Amino acid sequence: MATVSAPSITNKTSPNKSKYRPEIDGLRAFAVVAVIINHFNKNLLPSGYLGVDIFFVISGYVITSSLAGRESKNFLDFLTGFYVRRIKRLVPALVVFVLITSVLICLFNPDPTLALITGGTSLVGLSNLYLLNQSTDYFAQSTELNPFTNTWSLGVEEQFYLLFPFLIWFSGFGRQKDKGARNLFLLVGSLTIASLISFIYLYQINQPAAYFLMPPRFWEMAAGCLIFIGFQRRARVEQALEQVPPLLVMLAMVGVMFLPIGAAVPATISIVLLSAVLIACLKKGTMTYHFFTLEKVVYVGLISYSLYLWHWSVLSISRWTLGIHWWSVFLQVPAMFFIAYLSHKYIESPLRKTRHIQSIQTAIGAALLTTSVNASIIFLLNHKSANVFQFANPQVRLIEKRLDNGKVYRSLILKDSDSWQKWGQAAGIKKTKGCHKSDLIRESDLSKCLGIDKSDGFKSRIYVIGDSHASAYAPGLTNAFPDAAVRTYTVGWGCAYLPRSTAAHISRIKNFNCNDYIANIDTFVSNDIRPKDMVVLSMDWRDGAGKKNSPGLGNAVASLAERIVSQGAYFILLDDVPALGDPLLCQKTWYRPSPLSSCVKTIREVATDQSSLDAIGRMITSASQTNTKYINLRQEFCDKRGICSIYLDGVQIFRDDGHITENAAVRYASKVLKSELASLMR
Repeated sequence: MATVSAPSITNKTSPNKSKYRPEIDGLRAFAVVAVIINHFNKNLLPSGYLGVDIFFVISGYVITSSLAGRESKNFLDFLTGFYVRRIKRLVPALVVFVLITSVLICLFNPDPTLALITGGTSLVGLSNLYLLNQSTDYFAQSTELNPFTNTWSLGVEEQFYLLFPFLIWFSGFGRQKDKGARNLFLLVGSLTIASLISFIYLYQINQPAAYFLMPPRFWEMAAGCLIFIGFQRRARVEQALEQVPPLLVMLAMVGVMFLPIGAAVPATISIVLLSAVLIACLKKGTMTYHFFTLEKVVYVGLISYSLYLWHWSVLSISRWTLGIHWWSVFLQVPAMFFIAYLSHKYIESPLRKTRHIQSIQTAIGAALLTTSVNASIIFLLNHKSANVFQFANPQVRLIEKRLDNGKVYRSLILKDSDSWQKWGQAAGIKKTKGCHKSDLIRESDLSKCLGIDKSDGFKSRIYVIGDSHASAYAPGLTNAFPDAAVRTYTVGWGCAYLPRSTAAHISRIKNFNCNDYIANIDTFVSNDIRPKDMVVLSMDWRDGAGKKNSPGLGNAVASLAERIVSQGAYFILLDDVPALGDPLLCQKTWYRPSPLSSCVKTIREVATDQSSLDAIGRMITSASQTNTKYINLRQEFCDKRGICSIYLDGVQIFRDDGHITENAAVRYASKVLKSELASLMR
């Protein structure tokens, strides 16, 4: 995201004498606006996130051009000069952004730990690695609710800066050697090929790693470096690319941004190549050059670093408060630009130009001091955040609930909703045994998770499989059938009992062996199911879960049901709970006068959402009328008027945006399950 004045391509002298290229700032404006549109609404510009990739190309070009011809006494002088400029450019605005946003998010998020850690790691250029780690955590906060998610790109860029000056110097380019440019081109070119291959390969097997790590992103910044060197050394290349109509290139870039997210690899490669070509072919006298050099467009480019930082903070905090609506855009966009204006004018520009920070010792000392102060404040906020939240939300109290995996879930409960606690005391839920797998799937899972000690004397056995939505129903089954052995073997990461092709796709993008889970279920059905056993399947049916539109899902479920029934056992398919908003965002407060539209649905809307699941239910029950059942539970979580929300009878029944509480499973699901399945348990 760095914004450095770009020299003219054709200038081969000291960058201090170079011509400023305002059109590069215009291109920055184009990139940041695309990112903002995408972050407001992905449907408007599905691949607008590629604006970040444009920033990467610009950074590679600008950094190379700023180092071309720069005189240095020795390597240490060259290196310290480079890092002093980077620290002065990036750190001040980032420190202020992290500090202010950390305080703000604690006012609205009762458990801001993940957000605060992301902000803290961004101060040392490691937030991309932290987010990579969190991307495989089922209970990680939504990226849209983390106000520091956007700092991943700064981490990538800063890690690039750790390597790039060494390439510049030891290739001879930084020492103005005769073959320095040639050596740098060959060196960076070789690394570019390796990086691009790693990006394409990793995207197929571990999408988060391809997205967050610097090595698979190196080629994007290297593209900017190569285009600068190529134009410096090859007049024919320069002349050829200057003949390319820049308007055509820009329109192609816009077109790429309308590609669906599923085309991420070709879209990324295309946008990087087109960005490099556009930098090369932008020349005076063209309509595109005129557009990119308009005063207001250039200004947006100049403040693009601060705008990139703060736009996400505004959107994230808006999602915690008033939400994102068509009318809120008229508040949020001016807020983004006004804060970016203040940041650029009073933080970025003054500190970048200050003469008080010239030595590397002073720069590092200032950076360490401000970062340490910020980190200390973040630490205090994290440990006192509930108090900060309560200060802003006196009408809301927190009830902590420790989940089976050891993580703490904090649910928001209105003060007058004491019935929740009464149910917690009176339910007397018998602990359901089993596992919810969020780590490596192993063959030993079967005996560990589904094994039943014969000496326990259970009259019947119920096995719950699927994902976390299935395990949320398990307490209802345990309560309905106290004499039965209820065992769960469920899985996270978007996996469940799915078609092999879908499972393979999930395994690639989530770096999780989903197919092994399915293989374990198949093995269990073949070897361990006995007559009169009951296998219960349920899964997340929300649009974003990926299962709803999984090709061949109906056939996969039907095949599983047929094998279970053929052994004299019962197969039960449960529908899903209504897909509603996160309870944290559905509370009516002074800063959120009305809950989000996603917080409430009608039973008819829920039925429409799950119509394809109903079709699968009809298909399996028509094949075997006696040993299969499809049970509709969704209406139990809606009131008599057919309105579904996170509350029912004054009780919070959802612990997040997709999982019912244990008490809800006992109080509402249990009676239907008992009524529907009692005849099979005899």
